[in-house]
Amino acid sequence: MKIISMIPARYSASRFPGKLMQDLGGKTVILRTYEATVATNLFDGVFVVTDNKIIYDEIVSNGGKAIMSKKEHDCGSDRIAEAVEFMDIDIVINVQGDEPFTDRESLAKLIEVFKEDHDKKIDLASLMVHITDLDEINNPNTVKVIVDQSNFALYYSRSPIPYPREKNVGVKYYKHKGVYAFRKEAILDFYKLPMLPLEASEKIECIRYLEYGKRIKMIETDIEGVEIDTPEDLERAKKLWK
Repeated sequence: MKIISMIPARYSASRFPGKLMQDLGGKTVILRTYEATVATNLFDGVFVVTDNKIIYDEIVSNGGKAIMSKKEHDCGSDRIAEAVEFMDIDIVINVQGDEPFTDRESLAKLIEVFKEDHDKKIDLASLMVHITDLDEINNPNTVKVIVDQSNFALYYSRSPIPYPREKNVGVKYYKHKGVYAFRKEAILDFYKLPMLPLEASEKIECIRYLEYGKRIKMIETDIEGVEIDTPEDLERAKKLWK
């Protein structure tokens, strides 16, 4: 089984433009993320895939591997699909470019899902973290996920799901971490299928897989790290790095 990691990276971000080129302990955020992913020693190859020459040059000039996108893309999955279409691989893991604290343990759990899936019933696997803070549960920047008894995703939302009409039933809330593992066929299907209304409304790309009947296995992890979406997140990451 050939397994690679792709790190989609764009320069312009609506909440924090240029965040991937910000300094984090003497290196850029995107370089930190790339190096952390390579250091896991889990992959046959690690690539940053981008449409921006600044990011491309940052990785290549530091001895890394980068791919320039040929087309404009609305999301990271589309960017990865274009890059892997003609690669001889089985599984591709999408590591977000703004997660410099990417850890080996969580990625290894995702890979294990596919090694144990002998009947190939799982199209994707992804990570979730149990959250209890009410502000985070209600924060639309935190994507929540609900799962069935076998931890297959039922739905993702920026709203608190499930809605707590009854507060004493022991419901747990889970934050979706934007790290995905795909079978190659699944991500190529995603690339060819048009966006439907639920994904367009929530602006959560993995909803497209659910809308087209794909099965997403969620793996619980207690390693949350720091996703750098805002300048405040960057300051938290700097403190953690020290």
